[in-house]
Amino acid sequence: MKRIFLLNPNSSVSVTGAMARSVALIRNGLWAEPVFGTLEGAPAGIESQADIDAVTGPLLDRLGREDADAYVIGCFSDPGLARARATLGAPVVGIAEAAYGEAVQLGRPFGVVSIVAASVDRHRIAIEALGYTRFLAGDRSLDMGVTEMGQQDRALDRITEIGTELRDLDGARALILGCASMGLYRAEIEARLGLPVIDPVQAGVLRAQALLTLAYPA
Repeated sequence: MKRIFLLNPNSSVSVTGAMARSVALIRNGLWAEPVFGTLEGAPAGIESQADIDAVTGPLLDRLGREDADAYVIGCFSDPGLARARATLGAPVVGIAEAAYGEAVQLGRPFGVVSIVAASVDRHRIAIEALGYTRFLAGDRSLDMGVTEMGQQDRALDRITEIGTELRDLDGARALILGCASMGLYRAEIEARLGLPVIDPVQAGVLRAQALLTLAYPA
């Protein structure tokens, strides 16, 4: 069986667990085996450029030591993505890039639910580099740290609040959850807001599997 390694490049095992539970929801659609890892010694959450810079080197070292057929970087900032693709010789997927691509394929303006305000400019630059700017309706911040996302009631209410603003004020017709730890809330947010909601971790795994299909045709 082909193996997809998903690395959480922060040190919060709770985030890794949330990623695994999110992927379990689509397990019936996977023929490749998802395997999860946590980057020990990294910040508890990746919320700034300094955090991204701090984890890039260790992330690349960890991916290089992991025997897998495809790799998924489980952080919405996609740290080290270009360098990993240049060095690993296997498909490498960033969950943000995968989520943006999935949203664009819907053909609708999308909104991004960010965790902190500092993320918004990084997202804008990434979206512009991908050529997707015209699809971006808005990007609004929860102003909650990565480690706070496990507070289910608070997280759901805040995501609903920000998602409503993206829908009603910015004109978003699809939402992207801008953190690897948000995916467990996808179905509830869809029900509350009546919009398609994209979990970047699920999008990343499905993209990695699609790339494996191309890399290893039957």
